[in-house]
Amino acid sequence: MQQLKNKVAVVTGGSSGIGLGIAKRFAAEGAKVAITGRNKAALDKAVAEIGHDALGIQGDVSHLHDLDRIFKTVHEKLGKIDTLIANAGAYIVGPLTHFTEDMFDQLSDINFKGTFFTVQKALPVLKDGASVVLVSSTVNGKGVPNHAAYSATKAAIRSLARSFSAELLDRKIRVNTLTPGPVDTPIFNTVTGSPEEAKAMMESMANFTPLKRVGTTEELAAAALYLASEDSAFMLGAEVLLDGGLRDL
Repeated sequence: MQQLKNKVAVVTGGSSGIGLGIAKRFAAEGAKVAITGRNKAALDKAVAEIGHDALGIQGDVSHLHDLDRIFKTVHEKLGKIDTLIANAGAYIVGPLTHFTEDMFDQLSDINFKGTFFTVQKALPVLKDGASVVLVSSTVNGKGVPNHAAYSATKAAIRSLARSFSAELLDRKIRVNTLTPGPVDTPIFNTVTGSPEEAKAMMESMANFTPLKRVGTTEELAAAALYLASEDSAFMLGAEVLLDGGLRDL
């Protein structure tokens, strides 16, 4: 049985990685899916992979006028939104001594500001009783060298889920957090200089987890489906942690 049949789902940052995995699973579960992304070519490729008449909307979540246009387009083409996955994010790491203002601003603008205003701008087109999922990271509760700014933005996202939930109680909109550890996505290629370095970085992160592996986008998509569906109707302001035991063991 399709758990999201005829539901409208929006996934920001849905052109690759976790976002794309979630979009594919939601479409397979019967949802009418819209994804966003900054790169038009990557967005078009992702839409073709998702199939099921998925809608791709180019835009940057750190630009409020883009968010206005994104949600206006979704409403016009698909109707009101049942599920919003605020997944778009940046991964920029570096030592405290060499971290620049530009690096800090990019992280803050996309991860923190982008997530905050994604939810705000979606409110007029979110159905009462909708499910909102904010994507954080296991480092939101763990000290990791070179991750100070990134971890802080992801901790802010975890905090937003609590505050948004309290504020939206009258509309019965549930806001929860999906918190992954290291996952096999193209993100490793963006912070390394070669495919070999990317592979080595992923293997190194895998070795840090008690399970000695990284997660898969399919595993994250399954958790997102739980949070989007009525199966999680009693969850509010909570966190689903999928990190192979990295934080707690």
